[in-house]
Amino acid sequence: MPRLTAVDPATASGEAKELLDAVEQKLGMAPNIVRTMANSPAVLKAFLGFGEALSGGRFDARSREAFALTVAGVNSCEYCAAAHTAFSKSLKVGEDEIERRLDGHSSDPELDAALVFARQLVEKRGFVDDEDIAAVRAAGHDDGAIAEIVANVAANIFANYFDHVAQTEIDFPKVDLAAAQAP
Repeated sequence: MPRLTAVDPATASGEAKELLDAVEQKLGMAPNIVRTMANSPAVLKAFLGFGEALSGGRFDARSREAFALTVAGVNSCEYCAAAHTAFSKSLKVGEDEIERRLDGHSSDPELDAALVFARQLVEKRGFVDDEDIAAVRAAGHDDGAIAEIVANVAANIFANYFDHVAQTEIDFPKVDLAAAQAP
């Protein structure tokens, strides 16, 4: 049961309404995480702004979704796992690859190194060591890419923690995180 109330776009007003309308135009819906964040337009604006800024970076949408899946997997965020599985499928990412990404891996070696690094960032709470940096660099990621990996992880931790606190009602097909992460 949700602990924070989702704002109904039909009855929203002011800045919350404007932000919800913009999301609905872009996605065709206003997901429950966005509707719940709309309780504070500043929070929703920060969330949307972070995502918009990162969309102009070097990682494409499929890679950004891979980071989202990895962080959701590490943080056991059922809402984000469900949402980003749906978004990944819409980007033609296959089931096996989605399961790998939920576990912090990819069949693509360069993306795999980035996801392993992302997983380490979450697990080590940012305190990665020199070997972690060397491994992601060895896979072809420069300082700019490493900075963007950190930013993608941070944006997704924000979403995961928000969902943990709010207990956001899942409005995407549910994902069995335990099965996706089984060895």
